[in-house]
Amino acid sequence: MGEHDYIEKALFELHDLGICIAMDDFGTGYSSLSYLRKYPFDVLKIDRSFVKDITNDSADRELINATIAMAHGLGLKVVAEGVETKEQYDFLKELNCDFAQGYLFSKPMPELELHALAKSLVN
Repeated sequence: MGEHDYIEKALFELHDLGICIAMDDFGTGYSSLSYLRKYPFDVLKIDRSFVKDITNDSADRELINATIAMAHGLGLKVVAEGVETKEQYDFLKELNCDFAQGYLFSKPMPELELHALAKSLVN
């Protein structure tokens, strides 16, 4: 990402249009702390590999706690990926994680099924 000027330009143009931009899988692979300063991200998504053991691994709990605090300090919303248990969800709520996604809420589904589900929840 960092070597291509057109990516930076595109991200800023999308941001200027009001489109919310998320950094996915934070903490793994190519998601870098320097990107948080360089690009106009609105949301930080914590990778599921950190979420899966938060109920029994103090190091993962501290990493998530620090990540949420850092993201909020930068004015970003936080999404925890891979939430599968109520215990994980409750812990993330205690840390003021903004959003959670995972099998606790729903399995992945096709677009039409998602629309039907959303419509049933509104009615």
